[in-house]
Amino acid sequence: MSPARRLLPIRSMAVICALGGSLLLTACSNADTARSSVAEAAQTESPTGSPTGTASPSPTQPLTEDQAERKALIPMAKVTWDKAADAAVKEVPDGKLVHLELKRFSTESTESPGTPSPSTPAPAPSQDAPEWEAKVASADGTVHRIDVDAVTGEVFRTQIEPDQDADDKREVADRLSQAEQTPEQAVKVATDKTKGTVTSVELDENDDRQLLWSVDVVNTDDWNKTTYDIDAKNGKILREHVDRD
Repeated sequence: MSPARRLLPIRSMAVICALGGSLLLTACSNADTARSSVAEAAQTESPTGSPTGTASPSPTQPLTEDQAERKALIPMAKVTWDKAADAAVKEVPDGKLVHLELKRFSTESTESPGTPSPSTPAPAPSQDAPEWEAKVASADGTVHRIDVDAVTGEVFRTQIEPDQDADDKREVADRLSQAEQTPEQAVKVATDKTKGTVTSVELDENDDRQLLWSVDVVNTDDWNKTTYDIDAKNGKILREHVDRD
């Protein structure tokens, strides 16, 4: 056999092998592509078949007991803290506010000693209705408790706080003389930081003997309460505490 005849089968086999290799590569490539598509589909679907990129909304967290109480009480109060404070201060000549708190009225509290104000014949609220309990100090430091109906804005009781001695009165008078910030200014500082409803304002001192206004603000979106301790001399925030209970 001539050399030319021997080369022909070799070339033919080369072509066949080339074609076979091409077909084999194509088949392998197609198989790899299919496996890749299956893997991608598995990654983009949750076990239930929905896309993993879309998270199901988390259930609403139940309110705590305190949050539920705030949610129930605050909407009932139609009188804001400043209106209640104005009504209370008017009951004491040259009086200044030292404490104010939104709470539920209890008929048991009417049994405490005190002298009802003859100028305020308004009846007391019903049991558990909202009221503002205020404490207003006269110039000598004598503290008067003034109860204001949080629905009507009427003062329904005025009495001098019992068991105040000369030292107690002197301490209150000293605090008022040193306080350069008004309760209105302190409340503005607090509500500029947290939007919500003011439920308490109080002139107090911290453990470092710093004179401060303590202001409670309730966010009516989540019913959390934030307490701000605000320096009563310069209006700076000394402490901020969020009560999520």
